[in-house]
Amino acid sequence: MGGTGTVRGRSGVRAYIGSFTSAGGRGVLAADVDETTGELTVTGGSDAVADPSFLALAGPVLHAVSETEAGAVAAFDIAGPAPLPLGAPVPVEGAAPTHLAVAAGHLLTANYTSGSVTALPLAEDGTARPATTVLRHEGSGPVAARQSRPHAHQVLPDPSGRWIVSVDLGTDSLRVCALDPVTGTLTLHGETALRPGTGPRHLAFHPSGAYAYVLNELEPTLTVCRWDAGTGVLEPLGETTVVPEGTTGPSYPSEVVVAPDGRFLWAAVRGDDTLAVLALGAAGAEAALVATVPCGGTWPRDLTLAPSGRHLYAANERSGDVTWFTLDPETGIPARGGAIEAPAASCVVFG
Repeated sequence: MGGTGTVRGRSGVRAYIGSFTSAGGRGVLAADVDETTGELTVTGGSDAVADPSFLALAGPVLHAVSETEAGAVAAFDIAGPAPLPLGAPVPVEGAAPTHLAVAAGHLLTANYTSGSVTALPLAEDGTARPATTVLRHEGSGPVAARQSRPHAHQVLPDPSGRWIVSVDLGTDSLRVCALDPVTGTLTLHGETALRPGTGPRHLAFHPSGAYAYVLNELEPTLTVCRWDAGTGVLEPLGETTVVPEGTTGPSYPSEVVVAPDGRFLWAAVRGDDTLAVLALGAAGAEAALVATVPCGGTWPRDLTLAPSGRHLYAANERSGDVTWFTLDPETGIPARGGAIEAPAASCVVFG
C-alpha cells in the first residue's frame, strides 16, 4: 500500500521505511532490496520531518505524513542513497494524519484525530501545494474510549481510479468520494456502515476490483465487501476472524495485503504479534483463516508486499525492526528470512 508504481533507480528496487521520531525513530530510512532473498540494506535516512509514520510514492518523489497535532505532509528527493527534503512541510489542515495516497494529481491524507480527509494538489516538481479540500467526517461508535468521534484512518483510490475510499475507525463506516482532478474538490458520494464496534482501520482491494477486504482494529475480524465501481457502492457480505479460535487477550489488527493473483490475503495483528494467512475463494467473495505465524517482532504496525510478490515485510513498531518473509507460493504461508533494526518502524513502501 502507499505506492503508485515501481521506480527503478541506480540500485534497482528500493525500500523506504517510515517511523515515529517522537519514540526514537530515525525518520525516513532508505534501503536497497535484494530481490532474491528479500534482504534489506539501509543506505541512508532523514530525520528532517517529525513522525513520518506513513509514506507514498509519486514517481521520483517520496511523500510522508507528519503525524503530529499540527498535521503536515513532506516531500523527499530519493535519487540518492538518502532521502533529501524538498522544501518545507505543507499543512493538511487536520490533526494527526496517519495515512496518505496519490490519486488524480493530488495527495490525499486521512487525518485521524480530526476525523477528516484532505486533498492537496501536486505541483509540477512533485511537491504538495496548499490544501483544496478538507472533508470532515461525522458520527461516532459504541466503544467510548476509541469511538467518541470520527477517526479517519486510511484513504485510497479504488482500482478503477473513479473513486476515493476512506476508512473511519471512529464511526464504523467507509466513505466513497469523488475527486475533481481540476479543482481538487472532494465530494461525498455515499457511506457504508459496518457492524458497530468493529473499528475498521484499513482495506485492500481484490485484483479483480470486484471485492474489498476491510481489516477491523477493535475486533480481530475481516469484513468482505462487494465493490461496484460503476455505482461506487460497497456492500458488506460477511466477516471472518484473523486470529485462531480460542485466542485470549487483546488483539489489534493493523494492515491487510492481498496477493497479486488474488489467492491469499495477509493481515498483521498486534497484541498476539502474528501474521494471519487467509485463503480467498476463487472469485474473491470469501475469506478463510488457514494459518498464523509470528511477525518476527513486537506490535506489527504495517505489512507490505514486495513488488515481486515473493516477500512480505512487517514493520514491528515496538521491537524496532523490519522483518522480511519468503512466501510459499502454494500455501501462502510466510517463512522468516531476516530483519534489520528500525526503531519505532511504522511503514514500508517500495520504489
